[in-house]
Amino acid sequence: MAGKLPMAVIGAGHFGKFHAQKVAASQHAELVAVVDIDLARAKEIGEPLGAEALSDYRELFGKVEAVCVAVPTHSHHAAASDCLSAGLHVLIEKPIADTLEAADALIELARDNDRILQVGHLVRFSGVAAALRSHATRPLYIDSLRITPFQGRGTDVNVILDLMIHDIDLILSLVDSPITDIDAAGAPVFTASEDICNARVKFANGCIATITASRISFKTERRMRIFQSNNYLSVNFDEQSLNVVKRSDQGNVFPGVDIAEHRYEEVDALEQEIESFIACIREKRQPLVGGVEGRQALEAALIVTRKLQEHARFVMGANSGSDFG
Repeated sequence: MAGKLPMAVIGAGHFGKFHAQKVAASQHAELVAVVDIDLARAKEIGEPLGAEALSDYRELFGKVEAVCVAVPTHSHHAAASDCLSAGLHVLIEKPIADTLEAADALIELARDNDRILQVGHLVRFSGVAAALRSHATRPLYIDSLRITPFQGRGTDVNVILDLMIHDIDLILSLVDSPITDIDAAGAPVFTASEDICNARVKFANGCIATITASRISFKTERRMRIFQSNNYLSVNFDEQSLNVVKRSDQGNVFPGVDIAEHRYEEVDALEQEIESFIACIREKRQPLVGGVEGRQALEAALIVTRKLQEHARFVMGANSGSDFG
């Protein structure tokens, strides 16, 4: 493929704006258009970047070869399926869709039309995540925490599909074993859907992961600890740091224990994600997080949601007859 890849961004909201900026700045792509049902918003984002503003993504067909889809989750399937059917490559924001049936349809369309379908799980493109994959050889227990202050956006979905799904996706890639059971508890606090959740995930190979996500905290914190035979890994995604703690005959901290501290260059994960998408199109290779991986993360997230709702109904039923209610 010679020259720059003609691309467009569909959805000019919070994330769509950043997608447009990264595509426009890429040496390997040309931002042709920004699309939003609010044409004024599309102009506000697109015109400073030299891109056409459109209100209907179907006007893109024949003008571009690839799109970033950053519309609300409930609209993912409609926009992405139309674009795939029109022969466009698609990078879609996470989650891949709002149902497994919609995810399956997108995967099938991408396969039938020989198009790249990539799902926007940004954590996979951080410097520390790449290093983590080389150190996490056989996880036995994983403890994950992702909390942020309330932002008032992304509330079209619950905290599981908004935040926790990032860690679900990463953990699935590290454990590489089927899920056998999930327990979950949480609560809606500031929105109509769950704003805080804790899930306990069991895998067929014996690994257990405890995953906590909250969008109503006083601070931002994104950490993960991975315990395995003879060592454990402590990851700070905010600082892009990885500490490897392992048994040693000598010990550089106290007898029998070594700690190796690693820090990684903070990269622009969205830029890396988009450049990887472009490279997959040019080189005709599958993305790091394709439709299948996106579906696996969605399936686990939906099970967490269902288990959480089952727990909420149990709590309501148990409290309805309590003398302390």
